[in-house]
Amino acid sequence: WLMFLNRQSFPGHADPEFGYNAGFYVFTLPFLQFLTGFLLAAFAIALLAGAVTQYIYGGLRISGPPPRVTKAASWHLGILAALLLLTQAASYWLARYAVLTQQSQGDLMTGASYTGVNAVLPAQAILTMLAIVVAITFVIPVFTRNWRLPALATALLLVASVVIGGAYPAVVQQFQVRPSQLAKERDYIARNIAATRYAYGLDTADVIPFTPKVTGERNALINDAQTTASIRLLDPALVSPAFVQLQRNKQYYGFPKALDVDRYEIDGQVRDTVIAVRELNQSGLSGQQNWVNTHIVYTHGYGVVAAFGNQREDNGDPAFFQGGVPSTGSLGDFEQRIYFGEQTSTYSIVGGPEGGQRREVDYPTDAGEGANVATTTFAGDGGPKVGNLFARLMFALKFRDQNILLSSDVNSESQILYDRTPLERVEKVAPFLTMDGDPYPAVVDGRVVWIVDAFTTSDRFPYSESQSLSDSTRDTLTDTTQVQAPTGEINYIRNSVKATVDAYDGKVTLYSWDDDDPILKAWKKALPGVIKPMADISGELMSHLRYPEDLFKVQRDLLGRYHVTDPSEFFFGQDRWQTPADPTNADYRQPPYYLTLQMPEQEKPAFSLTSTYIPATGAADSTNALTGFLAVNADAGTETGKKSEDYGRLRLLRLPESPSVPGPGRIQNNFNSNPTIQDNLNVLRLGGSSEVKLGNLLTLPVGGGLLYVQPAYVQSKEGTTYPQLRKVLVAFGDKVGFDDTLDAALDQVFGGDSGANAGDVGKGPADGGEGEAELSADQQLSQALAEASAALEAGRTALAQGDFAAYGEAQKKLADAISAASAAREALGTASGGATPSATPSASASATPSPEGSG
Repeated sequence: WLMFLNRQSFPGHADPEFGYNAGFYVFTLPFLQFLTGFLLAAFAIALLAGAVTQYIYGGLRISGPPPRVTKAASWHLGILAALLLLTQAASYWLARYAVLTQQSQGDLMTGASYTGVNAVLPAQAILTMLAIVVAITFVIPVFTRNWRLPALATALLLVASVVIGGAYPAVVQQFQVRPSQLAKERDYIARNIAATRYAYGLDTADVIPFTPKVTGERNALINDAQTTASIRLLDPALVSPAFVQLQRNKQYYGFPKALDVDRYEIDGQVRDTVIAVRELNQSGLSGQQNWVNTHIVYTHGYGVVAAFGNQREDNGDPAFFQGGVPSTGSLGDFEQRIYFGEQTSTYSIVGGPEGGQRREVDYPTDAGEGANVATTTFAGDGGPKVGNLFARLMFALKFRDQNILLSSDVNSESQILYDRTPLERVEKVAPFLTMDGDPYPAVVDGRVVWIVDAFTTSDRFPYSESQSLSDSTRDTLTDTTQVQAPTGEINYIRNSVKATVDAYDGKVTLYSWDDDDPILKAWKKALPGVIKPMADISGELMSHLRYPEDLFKVQRDLLGRYHVTDPSEFFFGQDRWQTPADPTNADYRQPPYYLTLQMPEQEKPAFSLTSTYIPATGAADSTNALTGFLAVNADAGTETGKKSEDYGRLRLLRLPESPSVPGPGRIQNNFNSNPTIQDNLNVLRLGGSSEVKLGNLLTLPVGGGLLYVQPAYVQSKEGTTYPQLRKVLVAFGDKVGFDDTLDAALDQVFGGDSGANAGDVGKGPADGGEGEAELSADQQLSQALAEASAALEAGRTALAQGDFAAYGEAQKKLADAISAASAAREALGTASGGATPSATPSASASATPSPEGSG
């Protein structure tokens, strides 16, 4: 009703069949169909109830000759039946328009096809007329009390609905359309392509023919300095355990399984970062989980942790620029208490009178055993007051918890906080919006806020392809982490609203993001003042807004088919693409990645969201050649109240069929089958006591071609450990590189000097005063592994040259390096309190053949 009452038009978008504006189908038709459906149900129930009532009171007799219907019953039942059939006639007539938003005969596309226009529409018109005629026949018994004619007319209508409404379109589809389907459907396919590309925002995508180089040349990356310096090596889906071990501080804090990627200006330079909020984790209250602790004392998390996306410490740890409790670093001063977050599902009772006792644990003031904690009292307006008896009783019933009513810790100024995740809060405020499944935190104007992208959607846009949100957005992240996938069937979507949720008091703010969207215009008219104008977005908040992942996933899914605009090519489907399987987890599709890069024909590098395409096979696959590379400018800019003009621009690199460009799966196979890489990784595994975890395989258009970059992490299988970034794998064409740093790996595939300066070398040990600083156990392990890798490579080279003396020296160095690594691992195991892993030199060195074995 609200949408109908505040309906809008879609300028320049009239349907090609009836000539009605698309706004009729999105706003008016759904209400009219709801109204006819409601009236049909009402008249049917009234007719049934009337017949029963007349039978009970004698107005209707169907047993004993002859059957009898009184005049009153004839009026009663005849008028109800006529109204029911007139409403059915209206339903048949409206169904003609609904054909334009339904799946066509043969499931070729969404929208009216040849059969729909030439068979279904005439059939619906005929049934409409028949229903009106039958309705008139039900008025006759009011005067004659003879029900034979309406009974025969009703039977005729039922037969006609089966024959004309069902059988006739099927016959047309089978005998007219199928023998020459392309000729019959060409115009309707063109309608579907045009509508789909507009409805999903694909019509402005730039398709750029791109023939990439497959051979890396010396200094090829010298013009891509900013892109290569921003390559994100920190995998947000792998480094959460490192954040937990290094930054959790206390067991009652925690971080999500998959962290978020954002960008911050550090020392005058905008840097890609991996960021997470230190949230409350009440499952860590081992032995202390009672009602008071769970709902009164431990109520919030504390602080933000952030690391550079393209740097790491010498030992492979993330290079944090913000961390600790309280949180300190490059982000300045901000409110650090986190009462609302993705991990917070229970209710808390907070607040109290001014000067009263502080019951809430704020943060630990000492990292040692028996540490003291600072306490606080919530001072915001984050939930309903529960100071009076009635409110306490109501919430005790709501949460089925009598302690809310009985506890002496609930005072006159207490508030109860619930619905505490960002998605829950925005959905409560704006249930008419569809939410992106991955809110992310940002420090903005002295506050920590959760940013939530919200969509206006419809499933009624004429001729646009229907799409399942859950199917389109599922990938490795949604299926293996806590990232949610939206649900529902749609055929129109716009990212019309940006929402923020204050992490301290839970305040939800909605900002208009697409003022041209007719659906958003309708909601703003229906609910004035609920959605703030874009002009209210501060420059600092604007700098953290990004292109939503779920919208990009839907668009990339459709672009796999709708990059084709010629109806004939679309019909044959020989140029359909799909998203490849994740090379590190082939059971799921590869997720898109946020990167700073510069696409061909783009003026300068920009924070972007990227994905790749391979030929469609109908199943998850990653071994095919690359057919396309898609990127969208995800940087909204920094100007108050105005987004960047290039924000949201889709750029699709269309790659040639020959020569074929290796896709992510083939590159991963090249890495896995390369003997040098695998020998080095075997050394890192330390005889099975450690495991190697390969991070996200990134694709970047640099050096005139496509560069693949993948970080390699090492994690011990023993004790309390976390993955540490040790190596970097790169590929350009079919040539691969592998080294401790990205710069060194790039040099291997670009003639010894790529011309890049990735800057991913660790920070190095702290200056210990006089002389050289003593290496930590972590650093000793890293150095020993590097020496083992170098010795292994030297041994292979010597063996290939037949220099057995050099080979023996290399083997000795390899054994010494593995012994040093084992000692460092023992030191680490002792320090962490875990079991000490073992490493056997023979197992680690077994990948290298012996001189005797080689002839």
